[in-house]
Amino acid sequence: MKIEPIAYFHAPFTSKFGIPRQSGIVGELKGEIIFTKEYAQAEALRGLETYDYLWLIWGFSANEDAEKHATVRPPLLGGNERVGVWATRSPFRPNNLGLSSVRILAVHLEVPSIEVAGADLMDGTPIYDIKPYLPYVDSHPEARGGFTDHRQWRRLQVEIPDAFRTDFTEEEWQVVKDVLSLDPRPHYHDDPQREYGMPFAGKDIRFRVSDDVLTVVSIVKM
Repeated sequence: MKIEPIAYFHAPFTSKFGIPRQSGIVGELKGEIIFTKEYAQAEALRGLETYDYLWLIWGFSANEDAEKHATVRPPLLGGNERVGVWATRSPFRPNNLGLSSVRILAVHLEVPSIEVAGADLMDGTPIYDIKPYLPYVDSHPEARGGFTDHRQWRRLQVEIPDAFRTDFTEEEWQVVKDVLSLDPRPHYHDDPQREYGMPFAGKDIRFRVSDDVLTVVSIVKM
């Protein structure tokens, strides 16, 4: 079976670094689904406005040539413990397919396009299919969640000097703070002097982490 993208995702993140590791973790992170010319048909979107959430089937396009293994090391387990790839949502999968649940903000028939929030996709990600989220079959609140039942994301305290406040709107800063609080560094990194950069909305946000405090040290226009 050969599949082709029906759309591409447009988002503030232009690299993998910093992207939330699951959809919905940063609920206000916005993006837009732009359909390819072949599938830019308003008729295909009619009725979508009656739903609140979507399932996106998409491609880990930045990992196409990455080596794949039967076991992976989930960041939530500290990046040291290995489990089977099928027991995780690792991006390093044989067919490079991702699955995300996102919230619908607006459906535009004239473009056509879909504005969504809560996605974990980088800018330019190919989307292969879109399906509505159905609460009566897709929601299982009592289901077991494997190792995620016993581990939670460690949140960092994020410090942003007043000098950088004008680089983004208040809404954008709230998203940035939520993303940075999840600690985008590789989990085996723990050097308080090391400076990291996270591309976001055309700017490179530079930061350091000491103990549980992340401090933004500079912002560079890309």
